Amino acid sequence: MISPWILAARLRTLPASVAPVLVGTALAVRQGMFDLPIFLVTLATALLLQVGANYANDVFDYLKGADRQRVGPMRVTQSGLLTPRQMLIGTGVVFGLAALLGVYLVLIGGAPIALVGIASIVFALAYTAGPVPLAYRGLGEVAAFLFFGLIAVGGTYYLQTRTYNVAALVAGLPQACLAAAILVVNNLRDLDTDRAAGKRTLAVRLGDRATRVEYLALLSGAFLSLAALRGVGGIGWGFALPWLAAPLAARLGRALWQTPRSPALNPILAQTAQLNLVFAVLLAAGLLLPI
Repeated sequence: MISPWILAARLRTLPASVAPVLVGTALAVRQGMFDLPIFLVTLATALLLQVGANYANDVFDYLKGADRQRVGPMRVTQSGLLTPRQMLIGTGVVFGLAALLGVYLVLIGGAPIALVGIASIVFALAYTAGPVPLAYRGLGEVAAFLFFGLIAVGGTYYLQTRTYNVAALVAGLPQACLAAAILVVNNLRDLDTDRAAGKRTLAVRLGDRATRVEYLALLSGAFLSLAALRGVGGIGWGFALPWLAAPLAARLGRALWQTPRSPALNPILAQTAQLNLVFAVLLAAGLLLPI
């Protein structure tokens, strides 16, 4: 049997943490700067932050009554595999490990990285916890766009180079779009149960059809934003390499448009996370091309 801690980590969503670290690092390497220990610690910290967020979502959604009728994959607190107390302790341990690794990164990057680290933990908890949980106010996609895209790419680049520029901002845009798209699938799948539980996600606010349009717009935005990389920071035609993933994106767009709200959306969610990673690998490779 799979450990409930592994189930709660939601491994299929973790590419959203890996992708921006790859892109930010590749952009730094293009400029002749790379530190392997910084890369590894940045990657580990990003993964721990997402696992901690997933643990927190598991327990706080349960405590708020949002998981009474699950459509998505099993939640371990709701299913009784772990008690709320165990999940809260596990959440604290994971965030504590992320903070310990973050100390090393703060020693490298200083106050800007300290602020990013603190904000990442606060917003990860505030996604479903606290008096104004972001997911319950329709702000989940905004948080994903910022923290799994713009901030993650920019922060990674800053740690390697100690600088920040327009190229880092622009390189974060496609990753931001794809990270938000993962959450869109999740919220579309859970639209009915979230509405019943009073969880006012953006999908609940927009409705079924508009949420599907949102997904298509985010996938399109990821590819269209690549054009802004041309010529920024000396980036050449390698920026176009992620277009090799366009057929996968098109297939996912068609599949989501045709799939009813049901567990049948779960594979699309996992494949959207895979698209995020494939896109990032191609973009990183493109950034490293000497053209």
